Amino acid sequence: MSNELLKQEIERAMDNAPLQKALKKFTTAYPGNRAKVYKGYDFEALRDKVHEVKSYARDHLDEVMAEFIKNAEANGAHVFVAHSPEEAMDYALKLAKDNNVKLCVKSKSMASEEMHFNQNYEKAGITAQETDLGEFINSIAGDTPSHMVMPAIHYSKEDVADLFESYTKQPEEPVITKEVKTSRRVMRPKFLSAEMGVSGANVAVAETGTVITMTNEGNGRMVATLPKTHLYIFGIEKFVAKMSDIRYIFKVLPRNGTAQNITAYLSFYTGATKVVTDPENDTKEDKNFHMIILDTPERRKIMASEDYKDIFCCIRCAACLNVCPAFRLVGGHVYGGSIYTGGIGTLLTSFLNSRERGKDIQNICLQCGTCNTVCGGKLDIAGMILKLRTKFAQEDGLNPVHKFCLDTVADRHLFHSMLRIASVAQGMITKGQPMIRHLPMFLSGLTAGRSLPSIAPQPFRDILPTIKQDVPNPKGKIAIFTGCLLDFVYVDIATDVVKALNMAGYIVEMPLGQACCGAPATYMGDVENAKKAAELNLNAMEAEKYDYIVSACPTCTHALRDYVDFFKDDPEMLKKAEELRSKTFDFCKLVSMLGGLPDTGDGVPMKVTYHDSCHLNRYLGVTKEQRELLKATKGVELIEMHDCDKCCGFGGSYSVKFPEMSAPILEEKINNIVASGADVVAVDCPGCLLQIRGGLDARGLNNIQVKHTAQIVVEKREKK
Repeated sequence: MSNELLKQEIERAMDNAPLQKALKKFTTAYPGNRAKVYKGYDFEALRDKVHEVKSYARDHLDEVMAEFIKNAEANGAHVFVAHSPEEAMDYALKLAKDNNVKLCVKSKSMASEEMHFNQNYEKAGITAQETDLGEFINSIAGDTPSHMVMPAIHYSKEDVADLFESYTKQPEEPVITKEVKTSRRVMRPKFLSAEMGVSGANVAVAETGTVITMTNEGNGRMVATLPKTHLYIFGIEKFVAKMSDIRYIFKVLPRNGTAQNITAYLSFYTGATKVVTDPENDTKEDKNFHMIILDTPERRKIMASEDYKDIFCCIRCAACLNVCPAFRLVGGHVYGGSIYTGGIGTLLTSFLNSRERGKDIQNICLQCGTCNTVCGGKLDIAGMILKLRTKFAQEDGLNPVHKFCLDTVADRHLFHSMLRIASVAQGMITKGQPMIRHLPMFLSGLTAGRSLPSIAPQPFRDILPTIKQDVPNPKGKIAIFTGCLLDFVYVDIATDVVKALNMAGYIVEMPLGQACCGAPATYMGDVENAKKAAELNLNAMEAEKYDYIVSACPTCTHALRDYVDFFKDDPEMLKKAEELRSKTFDFCKLVSMLGGLPDTGDGVPMKVTYHDSCHLNRYLGVTKEQRELLKATKGVELIEMHDCDKCCGFGGSYSVKFPEMSAPILEEKINNIVASGADVVAVDCPGCLLQIRGGLDARGLNNIQVKHTAQIVVEKREKK
């Protein structure tokens, strides 16, 4: 799929009013509801245990699976291990034909969709009836799930009424309770007449041979208990070793999935039981209980990969979807494949269903890392998507335009020369103003809903020698890593960083050989240029000469710290990378480590609200230091905005590639800023500053200033 086709999908989703309403309503309520049901529980401890028990099953898979099969068969189950979806489907078709199945009722089985179960049964003349309400709605519409837990979230009650009318040929009111009754009325005869039921497992316990399903609808038990033949279909990733392991999963899964303490039904099936085959005479026979375990090469490939094996720790709670700013905008039909959706769905789709679809949708990920903070299995979802992006880039090559831009940035002398030239040539666009509000022709999208900053007349590397650093008896020397924005755009921020560190008793120097941190290349999957930047900066920064390295950009800080990943096979460079990592800190973290700044300030009231950048908050774990620094500045009143830690939509190149998605994320952030009543927005990320300041400027909200924390704490102290 071309980028243009993906953009068309995005546009259609964002123009779909019922979808937008449903997504916004659920994702707005979800964080608060989730927090309530976790009250009194230690989520981090719980998900550590989930990760532990799932990892154990993965690392001992053959042993665990053998024990499961032995115990399940001892209890009367027939177990078939399928090594491809085709093998699994052949078994399922033979099972149906051997038992004269004409109607099959289904519940909770995403794995069956990998087999194209319904379509293949229909071809064989067998009706495969979805009985989960959401899946039933989708089946009538000929649609696929848009969410792993709420598959029909994209339909309004009016849509469902129309679909039910077309199916039942009877009038249907758009009232949810009545629609549920219609579904129940339609399904009840099917449950009673079906010869076969098909279920999916949330967990399979090796110790007892038990399969377990969580559901909020009674259909799950109808499917499992009424038909004489019952088939479970699940993948090898659903195993745990012991029954005691499930307690962690079932404390997390409902709380993460739908913000419930527990689902309405929690059903355990251990082997074959009796089933009533003649209700009139109460005739009972042994249930024909079968299991298909999908043990496919694709799953084994995931399990064997150090980069992706933690996918097996996923419990399919879909919390990653519920908090994802991109999913909130477009839903699972855009950000997903035909079966699995969202962040984890991108990974599952890429490996299990469609590499090409996975390659397309991984671009939708902002890399904000919010998914990682709520993942019930403690997966690094964002990190794995980034590795997937890199994998695709290495296998298929980068977009030529993107590659050209990254090559240019990687050439330090060329890039810096171009920026110096642009600082002079930009006059025809800026008209002497600090903000660029309109760009011509094909560049016009870059200023849609957001103004851009102009390039500074002089780069910071030329300014630093003119700054008088009057530090009596300095405690040491700190090297500043400016990155591109502080060197060539926000030189005032870099200047105030130097002044603040002077106040803390340190001299600041700027190694002039430094260049771009490499983050743009990293986040676009260009390992070659990312490593080139790492090597250049490791040699340029000469970390051994300094007490600390300071950056006023969390993305740069994170990039510098991760240079160790590039040189694991190069002892000399690895040593340099480890030293740089040990000494590199973001501005607020470093100032806090150095004892803070004098508790002074001009005392003039300033209402400040703080926006947490994704990298500083979720990747570097810095949330308190900047607030303490602001509160210790006389005159500053810190007001927390709603959703202070939600992404602003910048995402580096993301706001350039997907401005149509970046803009509404920014809009929500600006609304929260305005609602806070603050005079100033404090940020610690130049990218966030660019995004938020540009958004406020484009809306004429210039009464609200956006400043780096370094600027606020220095300016207030200088004016005292």
